This record gives sequence, structure tokens and C-alpha cells, in this order.
Amino acid sequence: MSPAPVALTCGEPAGIGPELAVAVWEILRQDVPFFWIGDPAHLPAGSEHRLIDRPDAVHDTTEGGLPVLAHAFDGARVPGMPQPAQAQGVIDVIARAVALAQSGAASAICTLPIHKQALQEGAGFAWPGHTEYLAHLAGADEVVMMLASPQLRVVPATIHIPLSKVPTALTADLLAQRIRITHDSLRRQFGVVSPRIAVAGLNPHAGEGGRMGREEIDLIIPVLDALRAEGLDLRGPMSADTMFHAAARAQYDAAICMYHDQALIPIKTLDFDQGVNVTLGLPFIRTSPDHGTAFDIAGTGLTNPSSTVAALRMAWNMAKGRSA
Repeated sequence: MSPAPVALTCGEPAGIGPELAVAVWEILRQDVPFFWIGDPAHLPAGSEHRLIDRPDAVHDTTEGGLPVLAHAFDGARVPGMPQPAQAQGVIDVIARAVALAQSGAASAICTLPIHKQALQEGAGFAWPGHTEYLAHLAGADEVVMMLASPQLRVVPATIHIPLSKVPTALTADLLAQRIRITHDSLRRQFGVVSPRIAVAGLNPHAGEGGRMGREEIDLIIPVLDALRAEGLDLRGPMSADTMFHAAARAQYDAAICMYHDQALIPIKTLDFDQGVNVTLGLPFIRTSPDHGTAFDIAGTGLTNPSSTVAALRMAWNMAKGRSA
């Protein structure tokens, strides 16, 4: 039985989200069943779309343009200029998508970019970002950010903190949690029966036996040994400068890195346009394009839909794998 369609949230109306929704429909209409949740008045002028009253109406036809589950907003869209009155609508669309995913009416959620400052100023948005709000709605205690493409999957153990704070933030409990959630998600959401996970060291050359730092000896190796005893297939700690070439990548299904740039530089170098943000640890599938609202080109027609296409394809493939 085919999964339910994917819900695509509108994101920040003043950004490139409305153009992306129309563009990806033209590309994916025959391949990925999805619907957009947003205000149809925010779509680019003349965009072909059809209103639906329930998600499964997506399957009725591929004619008539982008399927839209209408969600009314206050006021018109102004490309490049977020409107405070529309902030609550952006938040409510995310919540609506989560409710559809939790009920089974949507098989996955693909979220278009939001602008946190606009939401905070316009509606008192109380969460650090999109992911934290999704975790709150889902009642998930811990979530993990993965960047994924056909060439590489990476998970940063620490994310948006100064490099100077990484050694303190990197604890045994945090690293073990990141690895366990990644292992479980590879099996449950990506269909990898026996996940192989590579783990980078923190220091150059993975510490070189303690001569370049002791974090590998004192923290990383004990965590890996404990998880190996539980049956996890873990490689490392590995020197980060030798684990991302093609032959090395063929030996694992995902890489755990110690900090933001150690994870994101390789995937953005290898596959900048196809990188997808996947949130692990949620009770539903969530993907997102790996870019922001792009206010500077909103409304110009210059948007590149590649990452959103990749995000929707990945969400749909994960949904099919989960239902198999």
C-alpha cells in the first residue's frame, strides 16, 4: 500500500518558499505525491494550483497544478519583507503539518525555511529554531540533525556553538545519544539493516595517541567501546582528514562528527545542491532543504529548487521504506 502524501509547509511567506513550492511541483508531480500548506494568495501570480480539502485528494489527479491545503494568513505577501501579522500563521502551519503526520494523513513533513527573528518579533516564538519546535510538538526528548545526500550522511555531535566551547560541550552522554539515535534512525527510517557508523576524532589525526589531545583516549574511545559491546558497528575514532574520500565513504552508512564544520564542510563540498537536513529522533519523518529564506532573491524567479526537490524525494523514499 502506498504511503500517504508528504506535507510541504509554507515557511516564511516573504522568502523563496512560495516560488519553491510551485517549482518543485513542476518537477516532481509525477514522482512524489505532496501538498503545500499555506495561503494560495501568497503563491506567485498566475501559478497553477488546485485547492484540496484533505491530503489524500492529492492522489485524485496530477492535473490542475500544485495541490494546496489552504491556510489563511493576515495580509498579502511582500517578498523580502516579513510581515509581523503573518508570523503566527507560519507557526500554525508547522503545527498543522505535525498533526497530519501524527494522524497518518501525511507520511512525512518537508519544511520550507522559516525566519526565526521574524517569528520571535511577530509572535513571540519561544524556541531556538524549527527543529526544537517540532520536537516540542512531537514530545521528543532528544533530536539529532543529519545532513544527507546520495553521497554522504553526516551528523554533528555539537552544532551551533563556538569552536572554543566544543571540548566542554562534548560529553560521553551526548556522544552516546547522538550515535544511538543515528543508529536507530538508519534502521527505522533509511532501511539500513546493519548500520555501519564512522566516528571522527576531535583533534587532528584523531589525537595521534594523545600527542595532539586526549579527548579521543579519555572520552571518545570509551563511548565507542561501550556501544560496541551493545552490538553497534562503529569505526573510529578516525582522522577527519581521511574519512571523506570516495573509498572511505564506501565503508560506512553515516559519519558522526564532533563539531559543525567538521560535518558540514565535506557534504557541502561533495553535494552542495543535493544536501538535505533530516531530523532524527522524531516519531515522524522530517526533511528540509539545506538553505535559508533567501530574502534577497524572493520574488525574482531566481530560486534554485534542487535542495527542496532532494528533500521531498528523500522524505518520500523514507516513507516508502518505513511502510514496506
